[in-house]
Parts: sequence; structure tokens; C-alpha cells
Amino acid sequence: MQMFMNINQKLHHKCKWRYADRSSRLKKFFIKTMDSTANRKIFISVLIIAIFQFMTFSNGFAASKVTIKIATIAPSGSPWHIILQEMGEEWKQASNGLVELRIYPGGVAGNEQDMIRKMRIGQLQAAAVSNGGLAHIDEGINVLVIPMVVDSWEILDKIREALGPEIKKSLEEKGFILLNWGDAGWVRYFGPSPDPSVESAKKSKLFVTQGDDRTVNMWKKAGFNAVPLAPSDILMGLQTGMIDAFNSTAVLALASQWFVFTPYMVDMPWAPMIGATIVTKKAWEQIPADIRVELEQISVKYGERLQTDIRELEEKAVVEMEKRGLVLAKPSEDQVQNWRNVMELCYPLLRTMIPKEWFDIAVRISSESRELNAAQ
Repeated sequence: MQMFMNINQKLHHKCKWRYADRSSRLKKFFIKTMDSTANRKIFISVLIIAIFQFMTFSNGFAASKVTIKIATIAPSGSPWHIILQEMGEEWKQASNGLVELRIYPGGVAGNEQDMIRKMRIGQLQAAAVSNGGLAHIDEGINVLVIPMVVDSWEILDKIREALGPEIKKSLEEKGFILLNWGDAGWVRYFGPSPDPSVESAKKSKLFVTQGDDRTVNMWKKAGFNAVPLAPSDILMGLQTGMIDAFNSTAVLALASQWFVFTPYMVDMPWAPMIGATIVTKKAWEQIPADIRVELEQISVKYGERLQTDIRELEEKAVVEMEKRGLVLAKPSEDQVQNWRNVMELCYPLLRTMIPKEWFDIAVRISSESRELNAAQ
């Protein structure tokens, strides 16, 4: 054992001498090299290049590519899908290819409840969803779609302006970032009868979104024959007779071709269908902060463009469906009031979903807008 210890000491002494000798030689070389002005310039240039390359190399690790998988029930080729495609291209350009938006349209990722669940477990990072999907995160979103209270673009815009920041904050606290708002149009009743009364509508087999038990029960409590289905199954339900009526916007009814199976539409918009593009906070924060700022600006721009496009397309969609055989059933003032009375049966339930102060703000804005319009 002593022999091995002696050998180890000798090796250590030898290595130490060699290291000291090498250090001394490097020091002499450095001093000799820096004695020359030309050599100093060359040395500094090489040093700068080395530092720059190191920084570039390091940044490559810090900014790895981020793929955002985003889903929507909007049909492929619809205005909502096209907006996402164009927004994704601009995201890619703005981030120099760092951020890719991979889109799954047409409900291939499931219904909106499925999408929210998949976002929570990381299978999806983003979704473009309606108020129904957003309600699976925060039911307070229903303040923007209170039936027969929010009944004009003017009122919707005012309520969203007043409560939008609070809604966005609430979503972020639950782990979701709201990138933009996107309207889908005005919800109307499509059914099998030319009678526009609410009593006639109650006799139909009405589609309601599956998985939202409280909403299903709300429709049933109001006297409707509610049939829960996934939105992706609406067409199949209409073809097989499982349902013969649905509530939808004109643009969506046209894009999905649902209207072909329901010959009549009650010409009475009773609530807006709104939506938003959301991303999980976890995925969003994987993108460098400076790039996030620009991507959010791009998202807001496309959201505003979608709102403008949908509002222009709304009446055009109705005209196109009329050309293809849809008949508009115009309700009388009494019939409209009867619809309003039925919709008001939903308010107690909505008050349990929506923060009281939000609900009161929405009602106040709606009342003030109507009074102002009536006075003009």
C-alpha cells in the first residue's frame, strides 16, 4: 500500500510541475504576443468573434421552437378557421419561425369541453371556443350573452368594454390567457315549423350542448324538449331525426349546412354567440417575453378583423340561406314578448353563474342604451 502511495505522490508532484510550467509558458506567450500592436488587434478581434459566437450559441438553447396546438369546432374553411390560419402565419413570421400554430378544426379534437380538458392536461395548448367553451373555465363569461338583455352589437360592445378586463383577469387566475375576442353572430332559432311562437318551438326536438347539465336542465325547465348532443354530431342528429331544431348563428348554420334540414328560421336574434382565442398560461410563458408582446398584438388585430367580418357576413348568410330555400318566420310583438318571458326564466340560474355586480352592470348598460335609443 505504501508503494502505491509513493507512486501517487510522485505523479501528483509531476503533474503539478507540468501545470506550473505550462502556466508559466502561456503567460510568457501572452506577454510576448501583446507586445506587438498588430498582434493585440488580432487577439482582440478573435476574442470578440468568439464571444459573439458563444452568445449566439447560447441563445439557440434559450429560444427553442414552441408548437402551439390549437383546436376549434369551427368547420374547416369557415371564417374562424381562415382567421386562425392567417394569424398562425403571421405568428410564424413575427417569431422568425420560433412559434408554430398547429390547427385542428371541425371538432376533430372533440367538443369544447373536451378541448378545455385537453388544455388542462397539456394535450392542447390553445383553443378558439365559444362562450359555451369559456364557461367551462369561468361561468361569469355568460354575462356577455344574457338572453334578450344583450340584444345589439352596441350593447355587447359596451358590456365587453366595461367587463372585458375583469373577465381576462379571472381567466388568467385560472391558468388561461385570453388573446382575443371573436364574435360568431346572433343566435336564432331554426326549426321545422312556420309558426314563430315559443309554444311551437317547445314542441320540437331541440339541440343543446352535451356535457353542460345546468344548461340542459335550464332549457327543460323552460318547457323545451332538449336533446343533448356534441356540436360535432348536430349534422348527424338532423339527418337521422334525433333532433329537428337548433339555435345557431346564421354564419355557422350556413357554413355547416345545418339549415338544409330545418326549413324555417324565427327572425328574432335573442342572444349573441361570442368566442375567444385562449392559450394556457404555461404554454404562453414558454415563448420569450418580447415575442409574446408582438404575438398578442397580432392576435388582437385578427380578433378585431373577425368581429368586423362576421358582422358584415351575418345578413349576407341569411340572404344566401333564403336563396337555398330557408323561410324566415317573423314573430309579432306579442310573440316576441312571450319569447322574452321564457328567456327571463333563465335569469335566476344565470345569476348563480355570473358575479352579481357583473350581472347588474350588464342589465344597467342594456337599460340605459335602450332608453337612449328610444329618446332619439
